Amino acid sequence: MGGQSVSHLRGEDLGGVAFVFPGQGTAGGGLSPELRSTIEEVTGASEVPYQLSVFAGSVECLRVLRERGVEPAAVAGHSLGEYTAAYAAGCFGLKEAIRLVAERDRLMTEAARRNPGKMVAVLRADPEEVVAAAESVSGVVVAANFNTPRQTVLSGAPEAVEEAAGKVGGRKIPLKVIGAFHSELMRDASEGMCGLLEAAEVRDPEYPLVSGLDGRVLETGDQVRRALQEQMLSPVRWVAVIERLAALGVEEVVEVGEGGTLVRMLKDFGGLPFRGRVARELPV
Repeated sequence: MGGQSVSHLRGEDLGGVAFVFPGQGTAGGGLSPELRSTIEEVTGASEVPYQLSVFAGSVECLRVLRERGVEPAAVAGHSLGEYTAAYAAGCFGLKEAIRLVAERDRLMTEAARRNPGKMVAVLRADPEEVVAAAESVSGVVVAANFNTPRQTVLSGAPEAVEEAAGKVGGRKIPLKVIGAFHSELMRDASEGMCGLLEAAEVRDPEYPLVSGLDGRVLETGDQVRRALQEQMLSPVRWVAVIERLAALGVEEVVEVGEGGTLVRMLKDFGGLPFRGRVARELPV
């Protein structure tokens, strides 16, 4: 282990480094032969699905950090990245995590084929205005990601998303994803994952694990299970995650994965008491 006692967090500054793990929309990165072999053993397939490639890329990066002796004071993940965060916190073994992420990819891909949707990031608009615009539209559309105080993502049926986006100002950026994640269009996938997670062994976190549902610290395996069960239909409240890490007194946020999306988003937050770096920027 090596993580701080989760039960003693309230009112205590953690210090140290928080590891944050990216989700969809990021590159997967290269895989070691050992990890690729384990993935093939678990999935029975030679092709690595997208979500699993993102997970595996972060796992490889995590391995390198730990070989250097870098351990987190806390962990968090954005959407898919919550599975990597849970793995990093010791809630899952590697094979169990691979199985769950591979099934998540399959279920979400199937749901996206049955119920086509899209996601659009709205920049430089008040999040409350984005929520109000989504609520004013009759079709399936929700504010799915509260990424920063200046970036909120709409998700849902294509026509409804376009209508809602047209009701607010700011810059609109369509996301390169296969479906309307964190919306009702993922209902079938969510129900499938709920069953898989119910049957999985989920251990108590060895490190403080900050939930993307609301920014609270998850203290037990059952809390982690429920958070992962709820996440597919719930918004990603990344603003709450960053605020919690600040309140916990972490000194640096390190994005464990490719691309640097989560670090770049920190620029939209004012007055943070920590800096952010991508793992590859850390000194060897």
